[in-house]
Amino acid sequence: MSLTDLQARKAAPRDKDYKLADSGGLYLFVTQKGFKSWRLKYRFAGKEKRLVFGPYPEVTLAKAREERDRARALLREHRDPALEERKRKMAAYAASGVTFERVATEWHEAQRARWSPVQAKKVIQAFNRDVFPAFGALPLTDIDGPTILSMLRTVEARGAIDSAKRIRQHVSAVFSYGMAESLVGSDPAATIGRALKPIGKKGKQPALRSVEDARRLLLDMEASTSSPLTKLASRLLALSVVRPGVVRTAQWVEFEGIDWTVPNVPAAAAIWRIPADKMKLELSDKCEEAFEHVVPLPPQAVEVLRALRQLTGSIAFLFPSSRSTRKPMSENAIGYMYFRNGYSGRHVPHGWRATFSTIMNERAIDLKRPDDRAIIDAMLAHRPKGLSASEMAYNRALHMTRRRELATEWADLLIQGLQPASALQGGQVR
Repeated sequence: MSLTDLQARKAAPRDKDYKLADSGGLYLFVTQKGFKSWRLKYRFAGKEKRLVFGPYPEVTLAKAREERDRARALLREHRDPALEERKRKMAAYAASGVTFERVATEWHEAQRARWSPVQAKKVIQAFNRDVFPAFGALPLTDIDGPTILSMLRTVEARGAIDSAKRIRQHVSAVFSYGMAESLVGSDPAATIGRALKPIGKKGKQPALRSVEDARRLLLDMEASTSSPLTKLASRLLALSVVRPGVVRTAQWVEFEGIDWTVPNVPAAAAIWRIPADKMKLELSDKCEEAFEHVVPLPPQAVEVLRALRQLTGSIAFLFPSSRSTRKPMSENAIGYMYFRNGYSGRHVPHGWRATFSTIMNERAIDLKRPDDRAIIDAMLAHRPKGLSASEMAYNRALHMTRRRELATEWADLLIQGLQPASALQGGQVR
């Protein structure tokens, strides 16, 4: 029996959402809060599907039946009514001037909550500089792959290869946003990534070359408004001189020789045992074979770990992601902190290894300690040419005492005058 307008008008909310059937698959859907909408249930290509016609009484019973009859006519032509409705919406949006710039601006605004102010500024600057002048005024539906690639080629032509790749990702994200909003049917930026130029091998990364400058960097970072975890990660990176990826993915099970139950007890045998698999990931582009790397920890590094233990001691990672404790900190967190606080082009997280090598090798020369130079290389997990795996492992074990002495010497130089690590805690994470 068909539904009447009186029945639709008097349909009251219940404990659960419910349906009032009309005919031909059309029904009125009533929510617990009393909102009513017309919907059509149908099957296409063997699957049950649903189409929403709009709210009642804005869409009358007579209008809903007209929409039902139009949808069923499409089904007789073997066309999916939901897909045809989506096409109609896209055409209407294009005709009304839904341009790339407008949608990109909406997308950018939607992302601001999860970005830092610096990131948000960089993205919109890239759009204003490169994207909007090229096709910002075009409707999304008029933009194709060649149009996007032409814009990216212009970016590549000025040598900004990495920027071109990031811009493509942002453009693709705008199209994905448009697809979710039924403004466009596909993402033409998704398929052109392989057409872009590859990023060439990086040269030497910027690094500070004196103890005074290195100490000043830590002072500047630790006086900044950055998060306590990022500040502590920066200090541990500087003290341990391992690769940045090893720090951000560090887990508590990797540390040995520290009694966590007794505060401030000396840990003269403290080590950080970095698994070979993790070293392999860090060396994947360096054509080196990876081995377990054992880092002797000076007292200042243990102090950092004790401060961290109060923040993330119940979590697997020392430095968990701000979004999920099951994932490590972002690979850009420390670098962004350096960038935001005046060290762009002067020092990057990986630069601590060069800083350590420069300063400690100069001291080896000045203090007439030539044997220290090979030990400094071992502390950086460098494998000298012609040295076998077994020889390398033997040398590292043989010189562990001297490596610990040099690690402490480096820490004494670097941390002189800095506040204790406990002052960087700033509040508990878990």
